[in-house]
Amino acid sequence: MIGKLLNNVWPGSRLATDDERGVTLAETLVALAIFGLVAVVFLTGLATSSKAVMVSQERVAAESLAKSQMESIKSDSYSVSGNYSKTDIPIDLSDQGYDIDWPPDVQELSSGLQKVVIIVMHNGEAILQLEDYKVDR
Repeated sequence: MIGKLLNNVWPGSRLATDDERGVTLAETLVALAIFGLVAVVFLTGLATSSKAVMVSQERVAAESLAKSQMESIKSDSYSVSGNYSKTDIPIDLSDQGYDIDWPPDVQELSSGLQKVVIIVMHNGEAILQLEDYKVDR
């Protein structure tokens, strides 16, 4: 009877049978829970990769600064007292809080051979230490 009434109001409509019912509330909640879990895993992955990129950029900047300073010391004339000139830190790195712990640790190992240790600081914290040798030529 209801089917005939619906068919008169909406031609071509009919009542749904048991196997044609819509999505239940439980099915919808399970789907939302799965979607939420996938979203949390995805966002956690993005946060982790973002942190890794920042750490990598910090490391690259510190290595560049340390190598530049070490090359400057190697190009200076040999100093028995270990007094070497400090290179200028690029303004972009200086603005980001990078600096070199100065003066460097210079140890006289033997006549004409020194061990030089450069420490790069970022926001007051030591983040990289570079060691090399200077030879009197």
